[in-house]
Amino acid sequence: MPGLKVEKKEKENSRQLAGRFIRGLRRSGLVYRAKKARFNERPKSDKLKKKTALRKIRIKEERKELEKLGKV
Repeated sequence: MPGLKVEKKEKENSRQLAGRFIRGLRRSGLVYRAKKARFNERPKSDKLKKKTALRKIRIKEERKELEKLGKV
């Protein structure tokens, strides 16, 4: 991934340089993509989906059994 390169101009102070750098980052979209990727969740694998579904079924059956026995 190409980086952002900002060089100090002749009569530019450090605050102006930092501002130019930040503007360049915003325009390039790097910050937006980084924040977006930070909270991105991968899709669940088929194996994990199956495991989760089976667990839900098992819990539902156990709860139904406890209700029959009057413990819930």
